[in-house]
Amino acid sequence: MSNIYFKNLTKVYSKSTKNEFKAVKNISLEIENEEFVVFLGPSGCGKTTTLRMLAGLEEITEGEIYIDDVMVNDMEPKDRNIAMVFQNYALYPHMSVYDNIAFGLKNRKVDKKRIDEKVISIAEILGIEKELRRRPKELSGGQRQRVAMGRAMVRNPKVFLMDEPLSNLDVKLRVQMRNELIKLHKDLRATFVFVTHDQVEAMTLATKIVVMNEGHIMQVGSPKEIFNSPKNLFVAGFIGSSQMNFISGKYSVDNGKSYFVSECISIEIDDENLTKKLKANQELILGIRPEHIRLVDKNTEYDIELRANFTENMGSYKNVYMSLDSTDLIMQSDFEEALDNNEKICINFDRNKIHLFDKQTQINIKEM
Repeated sequence: MSNIYFKNLTKVYSKSTKNEFKAVKNISLEIENEEFVVFLGPSGCGKTTTLRMLAGLEEITEGEIYIDDVMVNDMEPKDRNIAMVFQNYALYPHMSVYDNIAFGLKNRKVDKKRIDEKVISIAEILGIEKELRRRPKELSGGQRQRVAMGRAMVRNPKVFLMDEPLSNLDVKLRVQMRNELIKLHKDLRATFVFVTHDQVEAMTLATKIVVMNEGHIMQVGSPKEIFNSPKNLFVAGFIGSSQMNFISGKYSVDNGKSYFVSECISIEIDDENLTKKLKANQELILGIRPEHIRLVDKNTEYDIELRANFTENMGSYKNVYMSLDSTDLIMQSDFEEALDNNEKICINFDRNKIHLFDKQTQINIKEM
């Protein structure tokens, strides 16, 4: 078992009482045994600081961390039965791959035959058995990554901690290593805690995503939950390969029907559970993802007519950048026909994919 629990965890960096910076702000979270949890957020959001407190590399200002119901606040890193894989791999340059992987076992005075069996077994799992006599400088980035993983695996830790371990790899190798990490997680049956600012990594690897911003946890959920049901404006805007479109407006009732109304669009809200939570003239922000907007013929019913400024060819689809007055929108489309600059087009919004956020609190109305 390797459950992890953060209770009211806070980290403050301070040169003086007047010059304090709260990197992590009173977060509580439970990580269950064998989960692959990814902390996701922009630079400076507190995700790496949280990981380092879990590892014992950063002092905790307030709160508690439990591993398997044991509070580890004052426990040395070596006694927490965790292994950490760093962004720069932190390999010993003067040692061979074999010695890098075996280092922890040698320090614990493990029998040489047992060390040999363990290192060779792990090297075979990672596909680096032919590199055991080479030194780190002779390896590719992907091979160094595997060596760092091997050094962590050899200890049979309860928890693997990874701080942006794929960020130094090229795109093709990152895809390959993501697949290997998924397989390793399944084979090792251990708890993985992974930090990244790359949402593709998070969506691909995680069984649970923890979205952070400015030291706060903004949302916790499966990749599907985070993508389809963002709890607030930050999560909605941060998640998605093309950012969600946002339109400012307000709630309006006319002849018994409910509408979201802005300068450029009027959308009927046909959801009684939603309208019960809204007040007349309440300021709202409508959110819709580019893939949930579609091009329609001008002779049919449409939500809005605007100008296509330019298209961006992404291979299997195109991003169409559009504008009307002060409103800018992006539509994702697979249509083949090219659009001329400043050409007027008509679009519809998928009513089942629209999100409404309270402008003041920035919370998804469904969550209020």
